[in-house]
This record gives sequence, C-alpha cells and structure tokens, in this order.
Amino acid sequence: MGCEEEVLRVGKKLEKMVAKKNTEGALDLLKALQNMPITLEVLQKTRIGMSVNSLRKQSKDEDVGTLAKALIKVWKKLLSGCMYTSSSANQQPANYSLPTSVSTTSLTSLAKESNGRDTDVADSKDNNGASNAEKAQCSFRADNIQATNDSLRLKCREMITMALKSDPQPESVVYAHEDLAAQIEDIIFKEFGNTDMKYKTRVRSRVANLKDPKNPMLKERVLVGMIEPERIAVMSSEEMASDDLKDLRKKLTKEAINDHQMSVQGGTETDLFKCGRCRKTRCTYNQVQTRSADEPMTTFVFCLECGHRWKFC
Repeated sequence: MGCEEEVLRVGKKLEKMVAKKNTEGALDLLKALQNMPITLEVLQKTRIGMSVNSLRKQSKDEDVGTLAKALIKVWKKLLSGCMYTSSSANQQPANYSLPTSVSTTSLTSLAKESNGRDTDVADSKDNNGASNAEKAQCSFRADNIQATNDSLRLKCREMITMALKSDPQPESVVYAHEDLAAQIEDIIFKEFGNTDMKYKTRVRSRVANLKDPKNPMLKERVLVGMIEPERIAVMSSEEMASDDLKDLRKKLTKEAINDHQMSVQGGTETDLFKCGRCRKTRCTYNQVQTRSADEPMTTFVFCLECGHRWKFC
C-alpha cells in the first residue's frame, strides 16, 4: 500500500473517531503518521492536516494533543516551503518528517520550540514593515491575481477580506486574507467580465455566507485550503449552506415528496371539495395527524382533473 493510500486510511479512521467523539486508539494512529514519509503532495491530496487538527481540538488526552500539534507544525513547514522561490540559496526542502526517535513525552518541548520559532519569525520585520512569513504567504498564488485600480473591485476585495477574518483563526491557514480575497474577486470578475449587478450579487453572496455566525465551518474550510478559491467563487447558496441548514432542506423536501405521493397514490375519492384552480369536484383526500393528539387532523386534497394539491386543518 502506498503512502497516500495509507494516509487516507488513517485519515478516515480519525474522522470516524471525531464524529463518534471517541478518540481511543488515536495516539497509535498519530504515531503511524509520524513515521510516514509525508510530502506536500500527499498533504494536499489527503487533507490529513484537517483530520488531525479536528482530533486535536476534540481530544482531552494530553499526549494525543501534543503529538497532533507537533505533526501540524511540521506539515506547516511543508506549506511554507512551497512559498519560497527556487532562486533562494537556502531554499527549504519540500519533504519533512518527524524524527522517529522523538518520544511522546518529549513532544511538549518540541511544540514549545516550534511556537517560539513561529513567534520569532512573526516579530522579525524587514525595512518595509512586513515579516518574512507574511511575505512568503502573500506570494502564494499572487502571480495569478490581476492587479486593478478600479475602486469598486478594490472595495469588493476589502469586503471579502473582512469576511474572511475570524477570531480565533484556524491553525492550518494556507492563504493570507488579502491574497485570498483578491483571488476570489478576480475569479468572479473574469467570469462576468464587468462589475454589473450579477458581479455585485455574487460578491455579496460570498461575503454574507462567509460572515454567517451559524456557518463557521465554511470560512475555516476556505482558509485552510479545503475549499479552493476557484470553488468558493462559483458555489451556489445551497452548496455554501451549513450542514444543519442542508439537513433541514432535505427534511422539508422529503416531507413535500411524501405529501405529494400521499395525495396522488392513495386517498379516498370524493366530490365534497372544490378545486380552487379548475373549480371541479373530482378529488381524493387523506387525513393525517401531523400535530399533537388534541389538535385536529390535517386533510390533504388532490384534484384528479388538474393535479392541484392543497391542505387544511
């Protein structure tokens, strides 16, 4: 079994543990990941970082949390490595792995050292006031973004940037907010070719859904790269909806289908009801207790002449 298939297998097990809120055995799976030669390509294809990060947030086991954090720190170096140009004399290699000699008990110090290095990088500013980490992150995909002086487009980019900002930020963020917002806006503009009402509506839809406090997972998936800029720029409102809203829509759709089948396939034929559409009285009806027992039954009526359906209590 190849490395990618093995990582996918472990990732599925971790996702099941998170879904069941039972992280027993997670430490063994993380140790297995620690010994795998995971490359940047494997990270991007398997999204194993998302699974490990979700496990880290849910697990109350200190060893599991420490090892998961250490793995994430190492994998973030892979992402940082792809941001530097090949002309750098001291370019970092694109393949990192945790030393197999690192024990679980020593991972706490490893995580602290990684945090310290990250803080040092964030605090080191060049003459222009930008940190090296920020410059590297902003250069990611920047060559694909079309520069513009259009005030409306710049305003839209600013709106998307503000919508992407959240507190706290996900740990595995792979895009700078401004760079990602510019990428999304540029894709939308290229699709329509102008800044007419369709363009404005598309931008407003992205902003509203990214800022929705009831759907925080959408923003996190965009920031960590689980949803690519090309994807979020064209997603429909139904696709961007939260999981709870999607489940509610499925439930309502199922109820509507059941109501329709009940009216068409079954029911007692009668002439006591008059159709409001064709004014005919050839109908069928069913009565169902849809509310509490002390409430009257709901009557579903179907017109056999024109197919019109209605209900009343």
